[in-house]
Amino acid sequence: MAFRFFPKTFNFFDLFEKQVSHAVDAACFFKEVVSRGYVSEEALSRMAAIEHQGDEVAHAIMDQLNKTFITPFDREDIYALAKQLDDVIDMINNILSRLRIYNITTVDKNLVEFTVVIEQSVRAVARAVGGLRNIKNVQVVFDACVEINRLENVGDSMRDRVLSELFANSQDPIAVIKWKDIYQDAETVLDVCEDVSHVVDSIMVKQA
Repeated sequence: MAFRFFPKTFNFFDLFEKQVSHAVDAACFFKEVVSRGYVSEEALSRMAAIEHQGDEVAHAIMDQLNKTFITPFDREDIYALAKQLDDVIDMINNILSRLRIYNITTVDKNLVEFTVVIEQSVRAVARAVGGLRNIKNVQVVFDACVEINRLENVGDSMRDRVLSELFANSQDPIAVIKWKDIYQDAETVLDVCEDVSHVVDSIMVKQA
């Protein structure tokens, strides 16, 4: 397995690792805010700043992709990886905004549980993306992708369980609508993390 050479003046791996570090920051901060049970304007601003930083890196990747003739792996995979990583941050930012809009002011144990799994998945994404830099990291990348897929399955089970409990126990139809949206969005973050792992898998297969 060998990656193709590309100009030393630019390194896509540096930007991908920077982008995924913003995703980790978003996941960690999301867990912190949800554990407090209240989304302040300050928290929204901080998450928006993280999302903006992620956007800037994604734009830098796309801009460089348009300027670079030789790339470390296929151009469509570079585009897909940057987009999916950006989607992870966007989804987390969207959930926090939804919590604020819905005026959620209590700690919800189910959502806290989701945030823990989301952080674990995003950290696994960081390991997978970081492993692309060196062909000796094949096992690291493989193990990270397996973990991401496992956590996505955990998220599916969690979503089904919490929605079942919500429909069975809540007497407030508005609360049902709110929490249904939030839980489904939380599980979608794990779906997007799995999408990242599929892109990484594709890159590794093509470079084999």
